[in-house]
Parts: sequence; structure tokens; C-alpha cells
Amino acid sequence: MSVQTVDVLYTAIATAEGGRDGRVATDDGKLDVVVNPPKELGGSGAGTNPEQLFAAGFSACFQSALGVVARQRKADITGSRVTAKVGIGKAGAGFGLEVELVVSIPGTDEATVRELTEAAHQICPYSNATRGNIKVGLSVA
Repeated sequence: MSVQTVDVLYTAIATAEGGRDGRVATDDGKLDVVVNPPKELGGSGAGTNPEQLFAAGFSACFQSALGVVARQRKADITGSRVTAKVGIGKAGAGFGLEVELVVSIPGTDEATVRELTEAAHQICPYSNATRGNIKVGLSVA
């Protein structure tokens, strides 16, 4: 598998201190959060965690990709929602992630939602970054 080259248009910069039990912030100060492991992983659960941040980014990015596909196909996705469920667990000697994306488009038949979802999955940067690396499931709500 070859590495995809990208004509970079924007670079996000974030710095973590303390790993999973610390703080993460962007260079522009727009994001500055305390991170703590969830209770399920033995942490306090007091702050957010990397899996929640990944879920937030993936769902927002996928929602945008869905919008691009909808505009191309002149489909109405008003009121649509994308929920990303990011799981973490043991994988071999370390840990791994898996994702389920749940797409809802009110007033749209299931077949059309599935078609739009599959098309969005082909262009979403997060989908492209994870493809072949982790399990990503697509579901219709």
C-alpha cells in the first residue's frame, strides 16, 4: 500500500501535556481541555479523553463529507446527524480502536441514506486515514 500525498491547505496543531491524564490545547487557544482516562479504563473520568476527541472530529468531518455528496447529488440532508462511536480495547500486545458511524437523515429512505453514507465514506479524510487500519462500520439510524 502506498502512502497518499496531500496538497496541504491547512495544518491543525495541538500539544498534549501529561498524556491521557493531563491537558491538550491547540496553538490558537480555541481548544484547551483537561484529559483523563474514562472510568472504564481505570481513570477518574473527570475530563474528556482522546477517544471522545477522535469521535468528535470524525463525526464532524463525516457530516461535512455527507454534505458534499448531498450537494453533488442534489439530495436534501436537512436535519441529518452523524454519530461516531469510538471503542478502545486490547489489540495484540497493545491497544487498538474501532469506529461505528451512525447516520440519520430524517425523511429519507434507508437505501438512499446508505448510498449517501457509502459515498461520503469514500471522500471523508478521516475515513481515508483509517481505511485498512481499523474497523469502521457504517450504520443507518
